[in-house]
Amino acid sequence: MSLTSINAVKDLRNAINTAFEKAMEKELLPKADIPQFIIEAPANRQNGDLATNAAMLGARTFRMPPMKIADALKSSIDLEGTLFDRCEAAGAGFLNFFLKPEYFAKIIEEIEESGDSYGRSNHGEGKKYMVEFVSANPTGPMHMGNARGGALGDCLASVLDAAGYDVYREFYVNDAGNQIEKFANSLEARYLQIFDSSVPFPEDGYQGGDIKDLAEAFRADMGDSYKDMSSDERKKALVDYALPKNIAKMQADMAKYRITYDNWFFESELHSSGKVKEVIDLLTEKGLTYEKEGAVWYKNIQVVTDKLLKEGKTQEDIDKLELKDDVLIRANGNPTYFAADIAYHKNKFDRGFDTCINVWGADHHGHVMRMKGAMDAIGYNGDKLDILLMQLVKLMQGGEIVKMSKRTGKAIQLSDLLDEVPVDSTRFMFNTREANTQMDFDLDLAVTQDNQNPVYYVQYAHARICSIFRNLEADGINKRNCTQEELMLLKEAEELELIGHLSAYREEIIASAESYDPTRITRYVTTLATLFHKFYNAHRVKCGEEALTQARLALCGCVRTVIKNVLTMFAITCPEKM
Repeated sequence: MSLTSINAVKDLRNAINTAFEKAMEKELLPKADIPQFIIEAPANRQNGDLATNAAMLGARTFRMPPMKIADALKSSIDLEGTLFDRCEAAGAGFLNFFLKPEYFAKIIEEIEESGDSYGRSNHGEGKKYMVEFVSANPTGPMHMGNARGGALGDCLASVLDAAGYDVYREFYVNDAGNQIEKFANSLEARYLQIFDSSVPFPEDGYQGGDIKDLAEAFRADMGDSYKDMSSDERKKALVDYALPKNIAKMQADMAKYRITYDNWFFESELHSSGKVKEVIDLLTEKGLTYEKEGAVWYKNIQVVTDKLLKEGKTQEDIDKLELKDDVLIRANGNPTYFAADIAYHKNKFDRGFDTCINVWGADHHGHVMRMKGAMDAIGYNGDKLDILLMQLVKLMQGGEIVKMSKRTGKAIQLSDLLDEVPVDSTRFMFNTREANTQMDFDLDLAVTQDNQNPVYYVQYAHARICSIFRNLEADGINKRNCTQEELMLLKEAEELELIGHLSAYREEIIASAESYDPTRITRYVTTLATLFHKFYNAHRVKCGEEALTQARLALCGCVRTVIKNVLTMFAITCPEKM
């Protein structure tokens, strides 16, 4: 329903249902249940602004030819008080409806009046939503997957905000647990190898060149004294030195990517405050833990099975999932990442969020059900934890997959990407494919400054409109306010199609927020640019009639406003000249 407002659809559905009832009362149709028809915008606007298949679907119900049903509905429908002024029966029984000219004029007036706030609504009623995204491991540089997650998460948060939700952005820093221990062991080995190359490197250590760089920087700044200290003292000093540097780099990369978080939440705080122990104790009190081989286990099989049985799943369906119980405390006494994750999500809901959204990589698929189940287990509503799973990204250049940076010879990092590709292109292009689809990111396309580059294409439409205003002002023509009668001069198919698309913006934001799919808005604004170019190529803004020129200037101004609103919402620049 991309070209019409939700109010128009609602009005029309009510009118069609009433027409069915009247037609049955007048015995033009036999008594029967009204079919579940659809309303949509026709591909060709000459066939109306909206069309329905109600007559075609009623053929079996009423045992009549579709065209006869269409004629009965047409003669019974009352469009008084609706946004439509006429109805036509066509083809195999379609009913086509045409909006009143006043409708299109009012859209222009509403956009001009609303300006920067056009598209925003109170649909979300101020409900508190947290969007947690990226949350990369601080033991190494951020990568391409983080680039995609950053764009999708930040744009989703912006869409939710525009739809009237109270949105909070959070980055979860995993600065505790097994990965930090591995980080410490890796740093220690690289530090000692500076003095003795025969020092072995841990089999499960982090192999990245960044570990060597950090160890060498530590030696340069702190000297050689740590090589003779105890391993525990040395590893603590190395982590205390390196981890803040990595976190600062992550924060700098996010800032460069135009992402501002409301909070950077540190896992270590959950451990130091006793929150991890508290949640394990809570699960134990509920009889949902047991001990085996010196470790404390969580009864994930029992919890998830009970949840799925209540949802109507069969035991056979559940058995196919091959559920497993999870360790909460290892035999060495250290809590697992899963235990900390339960405590973290409990903390989120304790902070008063109505819904928590996580943007995770697709490799976390198996973690979704057990985390939602764990929330139910501790007395929270797991259905208020929503997970957006994101598929992998392949970086392409010259038609081939790129795995290494030409500049560093190392794996492609987020910082490499932001050095090579404009942030505008990166944010826009990562927001062109739904999270659940794999994506090829074309480096060549991302740096191209022509209409093949999707963000350039949209930005150019905005710049072209700015140019139109500048050129007309140079000719002594300045935009003025139009009367509704003057705006009703916009009758050409390209003009009406453009206005119809503008009218759908608010509903598109709401649909995007409800589906957690910000890529809908990227597609929307790309289509808007296409429709504007189509209008511009078909009609002169400066024409022989002053009133029509002003009406077309108003239309151009509205397109410029909506493009700017979208790009600004997604933290993408909106140039006036290109």
